[in-house]
Amino acid sequence: MKIVIILFIVAIVGSLGSALFYLMTDKGKSKRTVHALAIRVGLSMTLFLMLMAGHYFGLIPGKVG
Repeated sequence: MKIVIILFIVAIVGSLGSALFYLMTDKGKSKRTVHALAIRVGLSMTLFLMLMAGHYFGLIPGKVG
């Protein structure tokens, strides 16, 4: 589960970086920036739902102590 979470975070940061790159190179003339940001939002929502489901089903333990 930790590897999946790390991969999702890397993908989210990569999508954010590509959006920044498209913003700088296209100067607002294409929809690539919006598409990259939409992918980032989708990945973030998916990660959040996976974390909630993992906690609910016991794959991610709660607070220890």
